[in-house]
Amino acid sequence: MQPAGRPGWPASYAAAGVDIKAGDRAVDLMKAAVARTAGPEVVGGIGGFVGLFDASKLRQLRRPLLATSTDGVGTKVLIARRLGVLDTIGIDLVGMVVDDLAVCGATPLFMTDYVVCGKVRPARVAAIVAGIAEGCVQAGCALIGGETAEHPGHLDPDDFDLAGAATGVVDADDLLGADRVRIGDVVLGMASSGLHSNGFSLVRQIIDAPGSALDLAATPPELGRPLGAELLTPTRIYARDCLALAAGCELHALAHVTGGGLAANLARVLPAGADAELDRASWQPAPVFGLLASRGGVPRTELERVFNMGVGMAAVLPADQADRAVTLLAGRGLPAWVLGTIVSGNGEARLHGEYAG
Repeated sequence: MQPAGRPGWPASYAAAGVDIKAGDRAVDLMKAAVARTAGPEVVGGIGGFVGLFDASKLRQLRRPLLATSTDGVGTKVLIARRLGVLDTIGIDLVGMVVDDLAVCGATPLFMTDYVVCGKVRPARVAAIVAGIAEGCVQAGCALIGGETAEHPGHLDPDDFDLAGAATGVVDADDLLGADRVRIGDVVLGMASSGLHSNGFSLVRQIIDAPGSALDLAATPPELGRPLGAELLTPTRIYARDCLALAAGCELHALAHVTGGGLAANLARVLPAGADAELDRASWQPAPVFGLLASRGGVPRTELERVFNMGVGMAAVLPADQADRAVTLLAGRGLPAWVLGTIVSGNGEARLHGEYAG
């Protein structure tokens, strides 16, 4: 019964701020992008309650281990929203998730996503998911499902966030990790495409600092292109490159350089009796790192703890494999170089010297 004199009644989902038709329209708009990621293993399409993946090929492995990872993009979404550029943060999401799978040598199989909005705007959601689909194409995995949610009252109409989870597989005999690392191995650095998706709370603090705010549309001399474009450069996806490296070289371990920086993430794949000694002079970080340091007065120790400083993935392998590995990755369009060595120690990674340039 409708309460007497109560405005806004009868109550409805639409009146509460949730537009079911807009959600359906968003699904329709994203179908073509999602279909690009589907191989013969994908059973059915999007729109069902679950995503289905034919795992018959796993029977070819001696002891298949399933690997899983989940992550988000963090506050980089706020920069994307400010600039109205929504078709790249989905690539960031895939990179953050599938490259964690690659660290153990796993082939990414499939991914699901979660996009939550204050108000579902179908074209906006479709642009975000198109980026996720593009990232899945780059990673060689299928986007088999997801969820688009509308949270009025929880998020403002223009607010949104996204997260994802992926599953991969590796044969137990091919599992990479600290137990393979040996004294005398070398550490190979693989170039990042920029900031990737870590440290954006610090980035926003710097660019929005009172009295010295930076214009995202301006082109700082150090960068040679608009600051906003630099900040939204998509995360490099290394999964296929890492799998190719494992197939073409004797590879011992990989470290995905995300929050915590190079040293902290590399330490996660070192055995208790080994250290990594890394030479800053072996590479020159991209100008964006220096720009953030100078404009924000950020000390080097903090930069290296928050950002990747130009190294998005690190590989540990025997010294006699280094040249082959660098050549293999160069052939795939990925710059790589020897940045350090493994020595006796206590499971720590340390940076020495000054950066090149």
